[in-house]
Order: sequence, then structure tokens, then C-alpha cells
Amino acid sequence: MPLLRLLTLTALLPLMSSAIEKAFPPTEAGAFEIKTLPAARLIAAQSEAAYFDENNGLFRPLFRYIRARNIAMTTPVEAEIEPGVMYFYIGADVDAEVLEATENVSVHALPERIVASHGARGSYSEANFSATAAALRTWLADHDTYVVAGEARGIFWNGPYVPGIFKRFEVHIPVQLKH
Repeated sequence: MPLLRLLTLTALLPLMSSAIEKAFPPTEAGAFEIKTLPAARLIAAQSEAAYFDENNGLFRPLFRYIRARNIAMTTPVEAEIEPGVMYFYIGADVDAEVLEATENVSVHALPERIVASHGARGSYSEANFSATAAALRTWLADHDTYVVAGEARGIFWNGPYVPGIFKRFEVHIPVQLKH
């Protein structure tokens, strides 16, 4: 019986994650694309350590923040790697008065941005992030219409209870059109 429950839960995971508001559409696994991210409001938790050294230490303050303010969870979660910063997107339906910085959480408004994106599947690990970022840098080198305008960021679409083989993520590198 436990195996049947696990299989049922695994089958329902894609349906459960689709109920959460998405800040922008994901890049398909294996695909490369240039995409424009909409202007957004985000909250962030930061660490002096690298992102993958934190063991969810960045997630907890952000989750407590949205739970205390009755803010719905959105996807994706965005991450800067060195030093570690985790961002949660905030839905458009949240009043600005609700969003105030705290000791552990900062509030950000980002303008529309252009990024190169490479979609992937697998666990959220430093090795998977690094391999995906390297493939994206190689792809960008072959597409000289764009110039790199910032550091690679991790974009994570699934929650912590989704098994690694089912997780989707992407790596974004900010870009600008070459003049």
C-alpha cells in the first residue's frame, strides 16, 4: 500500500504545481531561448555562504514571511549563487503596504529584463546548476547577437518534496542586444 500512495502522489505532483501562480513561463527541459521577464516584485533572503551551502537556510525566512502575511506561494524561486540569495516572486494581487523589509527579508522591484535561458531536469544541486550554466554560456558564445550583462542565476520550479528526477529548473544569464 505505501508504494501505491507514492505512485499516486508522484502522478499528482504536476497537477499540484500547476495550481501555483507562475511569474513567467518555464523554459522547456533541454531548450535554449532568449526571453523577456516581466517587471516583478520579489522578496529575498541573503547569506554570506554560497547558495548550495545553505541547506534551505534561505527558504525558511521567506516562507515565514509569506505565511505571516497570507501571501500565496508563486513560482519560480530564483537564486544568486555566490553569495547565496533566494528570491520569491510576489503576485500582482498583493498590496504594496503588506511588503515591508524585515531583519531577514528584503523587498525588491525589478524592471523588465532580458535573459538567455536553458531549461533542465534533475535535482537542485551545484553540479547540475554548473553544467547547465556552462551549456548556456557555450550556446551564448555561438549566438553573438547578445552580450552577457550579469551573473548566472538558478530558477527552480518545484518544491522540496518533488523527487529530483521530476524537478525542473533553468539557468538564466542576463543579456543585452549587441550594439
